[in-house]
Amino acid sequence: MTGQYPGLWGGDLMFHATDVANRQRVVDQAKTEWTNGSLVTLTWHVCPPTGGSTCAFEGGVKSNISSAQFSQIITEGSALNNAWKRRLDEAVPYLQQLKNAGVPVLFRPLHEMNESWNWWGNRPGANGSARLYQITRDYLAGTKGLDNLIWVWNVQDNPAGGWSNYYPGNQYVDVVSLDVWYKSHPSSADYQQMRGIAGTKPMAIAEIGKMPTAALLDSQTQWAWFMMWSEHLRGNNTNAEIQAAYFHPRVLNQGEVVLP
Repeated sequence: MTGQYPGLWGGDLMFHATDVANRQRVVDQAKTEWTNGSLVTLTWHVCPPTGGSTCAFEGGVKSNISSAQFSQIITEGSALNNAWKRRLDEAVPYLQQLKNAGVPVLFRPLHEMNESWNWWGNRPGANGSARLYQITRDYLAGTKGLDNLIWVWNVQDNPAGGWSNYYPGNQYVDVVSLDVWYKSHPSSADYQQMRGIAGTKPMAIAEIGKMPTAALLDSQTQWAWFMMWSEHLRGNNTNAEIQAAYFHPRVLNQGEVVLP
């Protein structure tokens, strides 16, 4: 269709038992993509620490926990706080492999934290979802020494706004990102709201189902990258739309990304 591979490859540490068993394949593919000249981003649809290491999406990743349970998760030394750190420990060997291989990872945990579909989300304020993000970074980057992780904070383009109420603070965030699912493309208001949060930090479209147009890329110039959700690539975009995005002057494909 384009003769190109994208300059960004995305994977997921996942939740279902069969996918968790295949985490090594995700790591191996990430190494390959990095070697071939693409950046690597990982997210994690993680199971709640109130249950087991693996779970279904419905009733697992997509579930609600009580305010008391969430409060315990973010309380240092509590049973659920320790359970959360054990959950994080399950990812450490894979992230460590990428560190050892010299692969920097655009790591996007606890994504769409302004949404209510996931167990970690829809908890604004200092002791809400942002606090869990802080704990996660402190543990993985600090305690576990995973300094190859580039921390990507993420919200969805919920028209209710108030996205900054979920921001964990500049010292915890390297990249500010938006998932675009309420509409085809981020609006000018979305873009400005993200700019207000990001300040001088890079910002990205972390999930989208419709290829950005030339008009969007030319007018909203601070997006550092966009990631197309793979299931939507062909079904939601024409060949011409895909080609127009791949060959836009501001879009870098595999092998065109030059790091300092």
